[in-house]
Amino acid sequence: MSIRRDISDGVLVVSIDRPERRNAIDRATSEAIADAMDQLDADDSLRVGILTGAGGNFSTGMDLKAFLAGERVELPGRGLAGIIKTPPEKPLIAAVEGYALAGGFEIALACDLIVASHSARFGLPEARRGLIAGSGGLIRLPERMPRQIAMECAMTGRMIEADEALRWGLVNRLVETGEAVAGALALAAEICLSAPAALIASKRIVARAGRWPEETLWQRQDELLEDIINSRDAREGAAAFAEKRDPVWSTGSD
Repeated sequence: MSIRRDISDGVLVVSIDRPERRNAIDRATSEAIADAMDQLDADDSLRVGILTGAGGNFSTGMDLKAFLAGERVELPGRGLAGIIKTPPEKPLIAAVEGYALAGGFEIALACDLIVASHSARFGLPEARRGLIAGSGGLIRLPERMPRQIAMECAMTGRMIEADEALRWGLVNRLVETGEAVAGALALAAEICLSAPAALIASKRIVARAGRWPEETLWQRQDELLEDIINSRDAREGAAAFAEKRDPVWSTGSD
């Protein structure tokens, strides 16, 4: 198997399990990750996903040996690892140890949040190979850090160490080496305190509002807001606050 799946307390942990290839992505791995993301969205008992890599590295991107052998590593309509173009609707956290380079960095950027250990190294070296970071890196990186720094990284291909990634706001939390998954699970537990439908709507607005035309911005947000205001969870949240108790959320399909 090219990935492992573990479920705990509503969190799906997906581990890319090709340590001998530094978790490089071949076709089978793209398909397996895509299937896991479909599971995350379809299973109402799952609230948050975590994507990580086995063996001390996140991923070094496309498996060049597979590519040279004729494999089409990207999935039609979904891209590299099955999430570049179509991330899941539910929150997804990247737990990064070691290298997240090239397409591996782009996979991390396709996630909503990043928890990194001190061993983490990020980079887009494609220009040094005569290529460009065409799996979302050039689009998403300037949204996560200052544009001029993103430009420098894209043009020089240099690696960003964990401390610098934290300084630029590229990662949400920095933890000790070997603790990225534990840190991501702690963050996921905080996220799971929120209502499922509210999480999905919030993610959709934050992820897409920057690309909505200004004249439709409020209309698009209000359409999502109306559904949330009229939901069972909105009433439950207000009641729980008034009664000084923990809310009991519905499933995502309620």
